[in-house]
Order: sequence, then structure tokens, then C-alpha cells
Amino acid sequence: MEKLLENKTILVAGAGGLLGSRIIPEALKQGAKVIAADIELDSMQKRLSSMGVDIECDNISFAQFDITNEENVKSLFSDPSLALDGAINTTYPRNKTYGKRFFDVTLQSFNENLSLHLGSAFVFTQQAAAYFLENKRQFSLVNISSIYGVVAPKFEIYDNTTMTMPVEYAAIKAAIQHLNKYVVSYVKDSNFRINCVSPGGIFDHQPEAFLAAYKGKTHGAGMLDVEEIVGSVLFLLSDQSKYVTGQNIIVDDGFIL
Repeated sequence: MEKLLENKTILVAGAGGLLGSRIIPEALKQGAKVIAADIELDSMQKRLSSMGVDIECDNISFAQFDITNEENVKSLFSDPSLALDGAINTTYPRNKTYGKRFFDVTLQSFNENLSLHLGSAFVFTQQAAAYFLENKRQFSLVNISSIYGVVAPKFEIYDNTTMTMPVEYAAIKAAIQHLNKYVVSYVKDSNFRINCVSPGGIFDHQPEAFLAAYKGKTHGAGMLDVEEIVGSVLFLLSDQSKYVTGQNIIVDDGFIL
């Protein structure tokens, strides 16, 4: 049986992060050649090695890459040695004051976070489109949104914790979904697709009070393991989703219902 990503070359931005590092071994298993890009090259390689990825194998290469640097992004997509079939952006750039409670967020901080996260998603998406128009290869881009780009936060699940749901995050993740639709409508070519995956909460050792409250809003799964997001990403990168475009796959065990 042919593997899902057989003979495809996939760029993974944010390859050293929580989601990117889990996508890579599964993409390799599905026959992909992977370009793993991250701002921290050494830590990315160490993390992947610790997960059993053979970083010396022929099917993986590495790029040091700052997604908030426009010239970095343009340079990566204009590399003449690339023959990309798709890309996944799992990066999550933010400033040092990100994540404060609503009335404590300054306009400067809000604007900076939008610039870092939404701005970098814009330039990555823009350059993916430019790459497609230059090379005329079938191309599938996956951006990461969130359940909180779809529905308002359920603030009660943060009671009895120091956590909150950052306003910047909600604004950015909602905007990414419409950015996708704008760009695929602008390019208007069946061979160029952009879609989103919107995860529910991903387990990362949050406080017990939060985990219990969150679980009560799902159909029983509670917080998801990051691996449970990967299948939807691989589906959207593959030809199994050949005419799926401008869509958003929500993976949340019913949290938003």
C-alpha cells in the first residue's frame, strides 16, 4: 500500500516545538522527505534525536529559520534546491508579556504579538503562494488555528488557577482562518490549497483544577495528547484531501459543541 506522503517533500516550520517535532517522525513514516526548520537548530536536532528520529537519514534536512524575519522566509522559499509539495507552520512566536489577563494587556504588547504571530503567518503564507505561482507544483499548506479561533473562551475552566485565555491568541487564531480563505481565493488554482487544523487543549502539565474543568466540557477525552493532532495535518498535506481547501478541521472531542 502506498504511503500517505510518498514522494512528497514537506517543509515543517517550528520543527523543534511541541507539535512540529511530533509531525516529523510520522511524516517520515508516511514516506515524506522533510525539511525541518526552526530558529534553534541545535535544540531542534536534539529533540528529534531524543524521539528516535535518525537526523542523519537521507529523508530529512535542516534549516535555521526565523519566521518573524521576512528576508529569512523569502530566502527559504526561493531556495532553488527545494522541490516542495507542502508545508506546515507550527510556529508560535510571542513576546515576553504575552498571556496577561485582559485588562493588563497594553496596546503595545497586543500589537507586538499580532505582528509576531499573525504577521509571520501572513508572510509564510504569502511566500508559499509565491512559491506555487513560480513553480506551478501542486502545493498544500497547513496553518494551525485553535478552537478559540472558532468560539469564545469558556472562562470558567480557568477558575482556581493562575491561567487565562489570552486575548491576543483568540484574535490571531481567528484571523489565520480568514487569511487562509483570502489567499486561496486570491490564487484561485485547484493545485494550491491552504487549510487549518484547530486543536482543542493539548496536555502540557497544566494544573489539575484546569484539567478537570476542561475535561468536563469534552465528551470524555479531556486534554488531547499532541500526537492526536498529527493525523489531521498529514491528511491535509496528502492527496487524500486533494480538493479540500479553505477549510478548518477542529480536533477537540466536542469541546466547542
